[in-house]
Amino acid sequence: MGVITLCVHYGHLVRILHWCCDQTMTEALNNVGLTASQGRLMAFIARRGQQPTYARDVEAELHLTHPTVSGLLSRLEQKGFVELITDPNDRRSKRIVISEKGLACHERMHAVILENESRIVQGFSPEEKAQFTQFLQRAIDNVRPDCGCPSKEEKKA
Repeated sequence: MGVITLCVHYGHLVRILHWCCDQTMTEALNNVGLTASQGRLMAFIARRGQQPTYARDVEAELHLTHPTVSGLLSRLEQKGFVELITDPNDRRSKRIVISEKGLACHERMHAVILENESRIVQGFSPEEKAQFTQFLQRAIDNVRPDCGCPSKEEKKA
């Protein structure tokens, strides 16, 4: 009989961690009728502050297709979390503006994210937290060229 070697599938482990974080966020947003995907979109808009935001910015940042972003924005607008305002400089474009309701929801999401982040590294020493961050970043840098995701430098350009 052959020897069975145990193989670790890192991508699978990362996916499970991501799924757990998504589930926590979805549960927290469920009472306001939002999904984690809608929450990520709102978080991106909120982080941009006063900087004008358009659908193409969301597509690039979240690596989503135009139809997906259009659907997410439409549902968020219907629920009163964002407003789509015609750009005065280009009537074909719509600026995305987060509403007061959206900002309040973003604060709740931010609290859930901080809680998740704390739980992820619970029991880690400060040195282990720094190492974990370095390992995750290095893993991202290793696969980034093959996945079409821009590097930090490319995003700044």
